[in-house]
Amino acid sequence: MTTTHSTPHQKIRDLAKAKKAIILAHNYQSAQIQDVADLCGDSLEMSIKAAATDAEIIVCCGVRFMAETAAILCPDKIVLMPNPDAGCPMANMVTPEALLKRKEELGGIPVITYVNSSAAVKAVSDICCTSANVVQVVNALKEDEVLMTPDRNLARYAAAHTDKKVHLWDGYCPFHNDLSVEAVKASKAAHPKALFVAHPECTPEVLELADSIQSTSGMIRFVGESSADQFIIGTEIGLLHPISKAYPEKTFFPVSDQLVCADMKKTQLQDIWDCLENMSGRVVIEETIRIKAMDAVKKMINTK
Repeated sequence: MTTTHSTPHQKIRDLAKAKKAIILAHNYQSAQIQDVADLCGDSLEMSIKAAATDAEIIVCCGVRFMAETAAILCPDKIVLMPNPDAGCPMANMVTPEALLKRKEELGGIPVITYVNSSAAVKAVSDICCTSANVVQVVNALKEDEVLMTPDRNLARYAAAHTDKKVHLWDGYCPFHNDLSVEAVKASKAAHPKALFVAHPECTPEVLELADSIQSTSGMIRFVGESSADQFIIGTEIGLLHPISKAYPEKTFFPVSDQLVCADMKKTQLQDIWDCLENMSGRVVIEETIRIKAMDAVKKMINTK
């Protein structure tokens, strides 16, 4: 991608327009990727936008399960992943075979699977959820017991907001799970006027220290609705970019500089150009898996 006469961003935008493509980016992507995207959001927002778009090509800047979700929902679209090596460690902590075995051991109770999971795992799940709607999804089911996978911390958060019995899967997001109480207390001591907003993928001990627990999109909304002007952001540092753009008059501090998802940072501008120019990195889901996974994802989207 040459930069003569126009910026790399403009060249990508022009190419996307010519290809009738839409570029979606997760809130954890680097600033330059977010700035070139048509829409930035959390996993739920990306899923809804993918399902609703009339674009012919969806470029999914995130990790593999996000591109798979777009392909699940949009079989008539071409879904491209700029960097196919961008995976999710938590998604790799559960397999369909192990999940089916555990479901049988628990008597066939409903399986709620976080969208941070493979298409094959979604296909053997009853319904999906995101961090933004997990409580609504759990409470929407009529059964008194559910199995949640793969994030144990999200499951514990949901269990605290329902009367149902929630069985855990022993998976986790490495960087959220590693955020320590000590780091949070140090940040709160350094910024005593700031509210601490935490992601539900953090441990219960960290969540106990939070002034609010929100998904990434929820954090942005919370900041906008709050009268406070200082916030400690307890999630991946990529969120500091969109939240600072949305509310430049407010001040934001990362709870820790260590909250970095290496996979989310793999996608570069050149990757987006290359995948559009060469139509590379296409994500295709085997049809029998796609149909079953689509049922679980659509149930999530339709949950109120």
